[in-house]
Amino acid sequence: MSSQPRPQPPAPQPPAPRDPVDTIIEQWATVRPDLDTRAMEVFGRIYRLARTMGDRMEKAYARFGISRGEFDVLATLRRAGEPYTLSPRQLSATLMLTTGGMTGRLDKLERAGLLRRSPDPHDRRGLQVTLTDEGLRLIDEAVGAGLAVQTQAVTAALDDEQAGHLADLLRELLAGAERSGH
Repeated sequence: MSSQPRPQPPAPQPPAPRDPVDTIIEQWATVRPDLDTRAMEVFGRIYRLARTMGDRMEKAYARFGISRGEFDVLATLRRAGEPYTLSPRQLSATLMLTTGGMTGRLDKLERAGLLRRSPDPHDRRGLQVTLTDEGLRLIDEAVGAGLAVQTQAVTAALDDEQAGHLADLLRELLAGAERSGH
């Protein structure tokens, strides 16, 4: 018989600290005990998390002279791969923006020398938007800075397994919400 020590079960995680959503749920339970507020707990926290991280991302991108919305345009062009070119319509569809909202962002980014608009060689009426070398350099730096902020937030609270499980659950929740909303 081996005298190997038996593996110890993982130490239980301390409960997460109370947050403002807990207070809201308790208030509803007092005045409307008939309500099932589980969905409110989930979406209340998602909303607050999105706001908190949105503010952090805005600060991360501000160091590069761009807003989150401008980051989204540059990142979409970068993800398209070489030659980092899309039409304004493709950008609008990907970012779920009106053409007017897209035009303002493109104007600012073009003035900053981060992208250029040119006639579409395949469509006389169309334009194409292309990252400049400076835009490519900037977006590569900005995406790294933003990802560092996001990674720090995740790793401060979750291990790799928990983060993967949460990502899977959120994917399922998003898909279900999109299916049920139509």
